[in-house]
Amino acid sequence: MEKNPCDQMKHGEEEKHLTTKLGGLKTMPFVISTETFEKVASFGLHANMILYLINEYHMSNAKGANVLFLWSAISNFMPILGAFLSDSFLGRFRVIALGTFVSLLGMSLLWLTAALPQARPPQCNGLATESCASPKAAQLALLFSSFALMSIGAGGIRPCALAFGADQLYNPSNPENKRVLQSFFNWYYASVGLSLMVSVTVIVYIQDAAGWVIGYGVPAGLMFLSTVMFLLGSPLYIKLMPDKSLFTSFAQVMVAAWHNKHLALPAMESDPGIWYYHKGSKLIAPTQKLRFLNKACMIGNPEKDIDMDGKAINPWNLCTVKQVEELKALIKVLPIWSSGIMIAVSISQHSFPVLQARVMDRHLIPGGLQIPAGSFGVFAMITLTIWVATYDQIIVPLLSKFTKRSRGFSLKERMGMGLAISCVATAVAAMVESKRRATAIRQGLGDKPHGMVHMSGMWLVPQYSLIGLAEGLNAIGQIEFYYSQFPKSMASIGVALFALGMAVGNLVGSLIVGAVDKLTSKGGKQSWVSNNLNMGHYDYYYWILTILSVINVFFYLICCWAFGSSDNKNKIVWDEEEGTEDELELELGDHAKGVASPIVFTH
Repeated sequence: MEKNPCDQMKHGEEEKHLTTKLGGLKTMPFVISTETFEKVASFGLHANMILYLINEYHMSNAKGANVLFLWSAISNFMPILGAFLSDSFLGRFRVIALGTFVSLLGMSLLWLTAALPQARPPQCNGLATESCASPKAAQLALLFSSFALMSIGAGGIRPCALAFGADQLYNPSNPENKRVLQSFFNWYYASVGLSLMVSVTVIVYIQDAAGWVIGYGVPAGLMFLSTVMFLLGSPLYIKLMPDKSLFTSFAQVMVAAWHNKHLALPAMESDPGIWYYHKGSKLIAPTQKLRFLNKACMIGNPEKDIDMDGKAINPWNLCTVKQVEELKALIKVLPIWSSGIMIAVSISQHSFPVLQARVMDRHLIPGGLQIPAGSFGVFAMITLTIWVATYDQIIVPLLSKFTKRSRGFSLKERMGMGLAISCVATAVAAMVESKRRATAIRQGLGDKPHGMVHMSGMWLVPQYSLIGLAEGLNAIGQIEFYYSQFPKSMASIGVALFALGMAVGNLVGSLIVGAVDKLTSKGGKQSWVSNNLNMGHYDYYYWILTILSVINVFFYLICCWAFGSSDNKNKIVWDEEEGTEDELELELGDHAKGVASPIVFTH
């Protein structure tokens, strides 16, 4: 297969590992510390944010939850844009550098909203939220600008950090290269997991104990350290130039199919010579599914479409069979992908449980340590981490004895189990909230929404643990399922699909909260998601999520039936064994397939 300029550039970069002192283990302190500080800083701001919006900006519970849903949606969407910019135009180093700077700017603006009294509406201690002064447009603009900048910054850091670190260690001439990369991956995931644990415990504790100025100042300081550490390592980094993005490839297929719409598709048993493919490719003819896309790789006029070297003159008018099949593979998984939107809604229920925990007894033991209301999410992380750590090593060997399959549960079974457990999680949340509300009313706290309810906050642990287990089954199952259907060169698309599902899930979550608030407050009635938890019916809200989740399980079963078997005999044989893909991308794909974690991709 002939080398294109990008291939030649990459081989030049491989030589750089051998002939210069760039890259290597000396860059790891800069790379890993950058990611660690960024994770602690950014995720530490999410856990308690609902309390900041309600107490300082006098938002209603429903509006505050909607703002956070939308913020999370943008934060999950931006990495897709960041990956595209990195792959197609700027390269990983520039995108990460811009991302750290923009995140620092966003966190600094958020800190200013806490430090400057003029940036917030006046305090109204002791009054109901409805009686407090609303924030001015300029005050909201400053707050929302900080959210937007942090989302943009995350879009630059999250999709590139792991691959950029691997760039520094990739040395194909070193026989120990695979072991070195595996060691880096392990340290990377360990540092991210530890960072999130610290953020949801230590940072939240600082916010509760020392107030918002210090509580937001510490993350801003950590983000400053992250930016400085990354830039200090700049002279040592290997900085690969951007290559063509898969998103560009997909766009080329759609444009080419439209451009060639006048061509008549041949019979199924046609001469493979009418299809365009690279020399040495195993994909010499497209499949018969989604046949309208086959026109993108159909040679209409060899003299006008193909140059003297056998390459397409215009890649926007003629694509390879492989490009067409890659887009088909993406389209084929979209129905199953859509079934993950509802569980994304359940996973993203961070705001209301914090409000519940705030009025419950959060002591681990009577008179002992009190858990901050925003820190209960750590139980979901612990459950998810335990599941990830034990599934391959303990659970799979036990299951394989009964299922006679080397991987225990199939990927579809794991995704379906995750969806089913998410139904249980929201049902448990509904029952716990019903008990909390009933207890509050028995105590005479119906009109005292901030009164402490004589009920342990540990009642919230089961729903967090169940949602962590559901995430471990469905989210990781989703990502591995995408990898099983795509060539390894599309590993980043699997991550992008999951992130997009989380983004859409957050949008849907915002719509559900808005609809429940509007419909249940008609005629002057008390909204189910009222500012007064004891007079509202948050248990009914959770039951709505449960019903929608149950419907989604049946939708998923239909999607699985329509998708058909995913046995190896029905899979496309891609070109990876022929050396047509970049080796480092294959290493990243192999690793991500084995230990894919939504902790890394979505937080």
